[in-house]
Amino acid sequence: MNYDAASLILGDVMSDQLCPCSLGLYSECCQPLHLGNARAQTAEQLMRSRYSAFAKHEIDYIIHTTTLGQQAVLDRAAIADWSKANQWLELEIVSSNEKLNKTHAQVEFKAHYHDGQQVQIHHEISHFVKYENAWYFLDPTTDMQITMKQPCICGSKKKFKQCCAEYV
Repeated sequence: MNYDAASLILGDVMSDQLCPCSLGLYSECCQPLHLGNARAQTAEQLMRSRYSAFAKHEIDYIIHTTTLGQQAVLDRAAIADWSKANQWLELEIVSSNEKLNKTHAQVEFKAHYHDGQQVQIHHEISHFVKYENAWYFLDPTTDMQITMKQPCICGSKKKFKQCCAEYV
């Protein structure tokens, strides 16, 4: 085995131990959240764990951390395809605003990935809602017909217009 091959193997072993979100070891960082042994304490922590879930193909976690009213309309196959079709390179948190109000927060990020042909950057400002002491992602891409007077998609029992409307 030459030096380059050994470096690649060692690099693969090390990258398996490092969390895709880059904050530490996977077993101590995002894995406990993915296994359901812990909950994200902040919207940024949830964002990081969702990025890691894409990198680790933890599709159930991605679905279960989307707001309750949106989970049923998510396309599991499309999420799995997106997760597996890309090599996830780096998560860059641009800004994190944990205090939009008592229950809402936003995280601006850039997800760097390789799509098989070239490096891409997905830049997004994501919104999150805290419901029953858990953070959830508000997915703006779902194809739902939502009226302002219906109960909110987050489960709060408030009217949608009084809760998450400005964030979806």
